[in-house]
Amino acid sequence: MQSFLSAAPLRAMLIQKLLLPVVLAMLFVSFYLSPDFQEIAAGVAIFLFGMLMLEDGFRLLSGGFLEKLLTRATDTLPRSIGFGFLATSLMQSSSLVSIITISFLSAGLITLKAGVGIIFGANIGTTTGAWLVAGFGLKVNISAYALPMLAVGIILVFQSNKYLRGAGYALGGLGFLFLGIHFMKEGFDAFNDQFDLSRFAMGGVLGLVVYTLVGAAATVVMQSSHATMVLIITALAAGQISYENALALAIGANIGTTITALIGGFSSNYQGRRLALAHLIFNVLTAGVALALISGMVEVVDGVSAGIGISETDYSLKLAVFHTLFNLLGVVLMLPLVDWLIRFLERTVPEPETDVSQPRYLSDAVYQFPETVEASLSKEVGHLGENAIELIAHGLNLRRHDLYSSTDIAATVKASRTATDLDFDRLYDHRVKVLHAAILEFATRAGGRKLPEPVMNRLYDLRDAAGQLVSAVKAVKHLRRNATAYTSRPQGKVTDLYNGLRTEIARILIELHKLDQTAPEERSSLWLDQERTQIDKDRKATIHTIETLIRSGEMDARKATSFVNDSGYAYQAMLDLLSAARIYAFQTEGPMAEVERILALDEEDLDQMSDHGKRPAK
Repeated sequence: MQSFLSAAPLRAMLIQKLLLPVVLAMLFVSFYLSPDFQEIAAGVAIFLFGMLMLEDGFRLLSGGFLEKLLTRATDTLPRSIGFGFLATSLMQSSSLVSIITISFLSAGLITLKAGVGIIFGANIGTTTGAWLVAGFGLKVNISAYALPMLAVGIILVFQSNKYLRGAGYALGGLGFLFLGIHFMKEGFDAFNDQFDLSRFAMGGVLGLVVYTLVGAAATVVMQSSHATMVLIITALAAGQISYENALALAIGANIGTTITALIGGFSSNYQGRRLALAHLIFNVLTAGVALALISGMVEVVDGVSAGIGISETDYSLKLAVFHTLFNLLGVVLMLPLVDWLIRFLERTVPEPETDVSQPRYLSDAVYQFPETVEASLSKEVGHLGENAIELIAHGLNLRRHDLYSSTDIAATVKASRTATDLDFDRLYDHRVKVLHAAILEFATRAGGRKLPEPVMNRLYDLRDAAGQLVSAVKAVKHLRRNATAYTSRPQGKVTDLYNGLRTEIARILIELHKLDQTAPEERSSLWLDQERTQIDKDRKATIHTIETLIRSGEMDARKATSFVNDSGYAYQAMLDLLSAARIYAFQTEGPMAEVERILALDEEDLDQMSDHGKRPAK
């Protein structure tokens, strides 16, 4: 199964390349045989275009609201199902909900169980489209509503305000949906005069199987179960297909709709592929149960329809009832099996073995939404930070676990005299440079998209933080040779000085670890400013100490010069680490952060502010 999924993107590309000419050829032949079929095909095309506009409209109108709601309303399985149902009912697009879910799951913003719950809810939500078409679209002349919607919507689309444009896209999308339904209905009515498709009706098990496959194929081609259901309902209303075959087509449409999730899963990480597989399992299992229990379900549909006042011969509305019931049945059957399903998905699509040299969170799937772009890049910068800190510690012959558990940092550093056997340049290229390049590429590609200005500013800040981490590693690379040479065995004052530098860097690494272990809402940037002030004082004290040692004859000029240069590298590394930490650990700096910074300033800084009328540089 894993090998099949890993090769799935290539298979999908091959299928699409082969499918396109076949579909086009069938369309041209159908156009030649029946001019009325052109109206049906145009209706489907207009409907699909309307769905695209509707999706774009909701993206603009939501302003990230749906995405934010998703992260907050998916902490339990019932809430996840409720979100999937409401979002799909509102946007009339289970495809968009699937893409949002895969994107957020790939970025690590929701759990796999929450993603599965959303898919369950989306399948129920997609049934509202059938009710809309069967209960409203076929009962009134909806083209009369479509034209005013299109006129007003297109005017709004050209406005500069994004919310007006969003309203225009949504209104225009609804107009095209209604217009598409109208053309399909009119096309099938006219089609009756030339062809009677009902003569191809098939009963029994063979009919169920054949028409289920046809429904699945139609949905794969159109990549929209909504469009397939509209086509089925309008054909059923025109008497072109039998009620029994329409039920099978609806079941097939549910299977075919998984193609969107599968395509989205191909471009995501292992979590996205797990969700795509869950979608496929759920829909295929639901379809299998519906086919096996079709006779009993028809009786239930008849009973429910009679109970809510649906005419015995109103097969379009009865199809909507069936579509809703069999999706509800699928959720009811799968709910007790959710934990088993999660374990199966985790076994079938295992998490890749950790490779610290490769990006963990950057994938094409997260480009869909500003929130996932920002979250993914932030996590990847954190990943780079882990690699950078590990390399910095090892480059100074220190062990992080010894530092993090130490009660006397200076003593721990002094005792760490054995040179670490590592190829610093190779590890830098393998674990730092590769990730930095991936972060730069991701941020650059994201910059080409029309993301909100605050998100773009955050992305640029994170990109800068990555550069500062790389700069810190390079500084330690320059420091490493002399630090190892002068601390591997006692050599008097120069050993003490280098151990002092190592101790200061170690202290910064420990504080960064504590910061990372602290909940974001409990973090304080106060210590960052205190550390910057302390580093400046230490730098000045170091120069004074060197001058004193040279004058007293305790250190020769050669060693003193080397140490001054190396101390510059050390202090630069510490400043880069602090700057990166400020960007990565603190997303925004509100009034409280400003108060903390002022409190952290010493008298010299305050005097500088008074003289120049501005804050000192960060």
